[in-house]
Amino acid sequence: GLSQYSSDPRTEWDLSAYSTREQVLEAVRNLRYKGGNTFTGLALTHVLEQNLKPDAGARLEAEKLVILLTDGKSQDDANLAAQTLKNLGIEIFAIGVKNADEAELRQVASEPLELTVYNVLDFPLLSSLVGKLTRVLCTRIKERSHKETAGSAVKDTPVNTGPQLSPTDLKISAVTSKSMHLAWSPPLKPPKKYRVVYYPSKGGTPKEVVLEGAVSSVQLSNLTSQTEYLVSVVPVYGTAVGDGLRGVTSTLPLSSPRSLRVSELSHNSLRLSWKAAQGATHYLVLCSAAPDGAED
Repeated sequence: GLSQYSSDPRTEWDLSAYSTREQVLEAVRNLRYKGGNTFTGLALTHVLEQNLKPDAGARLEAEKLVILLTDGKSQDDANLAAQTLKNLGIEIFAIGVKNADEAELRQVASEPLELTVYNVLDFPLLSSLVGKLTRVLCTRIKERSHKETAGSAVKDTPVNTGPQLSPTDLKISAVTSKSMHLAWSPPLKPPKKYRVVYYPSKGGTPKEVVLEGAVSSVQLSNLTSQTEYLVSVVPVYGTAVGDGLRGVTSTLPLSSPRSLRVSELSHNSLRLSWKAAQGATHYLVLCSAAPDGAED
């Protein structure tokens, strides 16, 4: 699968779009370059929310790898978004070209960095990485797949076995300027705990709530108004972690005072009145003379 990004990420094709090498190469040849800004954090979130879903072709049993190719320093918090992917077991390779920030590449990439971080001076030099990167990627997939297979032989519950271990149908409701309510349908096998992680999509410190496995809803409070939040609900078992639910929603703006009225006018005073704004503790009233020629 492939997505391009600037200020707005764009999916070019999903994992399930092509089934042969020739089809993929033809798609690459027809790709049109998308210029613009460098919102890498938003792009990584797009990959997680849109491209690594089963309906986009992501298979539960397959290793998840993301290769980031960038020619500049991110204009948002790429490290936070990358950490979210890595926490979910997704491995990130970071490739920089020209003006890429190597320190940022090393923050974003998975360990070991000597295998996952690459930087070249110009685009034509990317061809020199292809052979090595291909070998590293294939080896990493084999290593990780082998660990999963070996590990599941001695575990009661393997990782990511779909509906048995994964909640479904995340619903976000009762959204206000500083709170929202999450609810979901529990998996067939109840987990020991749920980890609910939420943070602003434009960057910010992730916050986490841990719930008992019998609970299937939570109220998130003390949020920032008019802010887009990413939320994930991850079921945790004694020996495994199920597939998480993910969603995105925006809190409402703070309520405003309404119906401003002016009365009791005199040569040097006037009275203002309005309908109160819900939850407001103070008001700031600003007054200035209208410019010459404007309506009083």
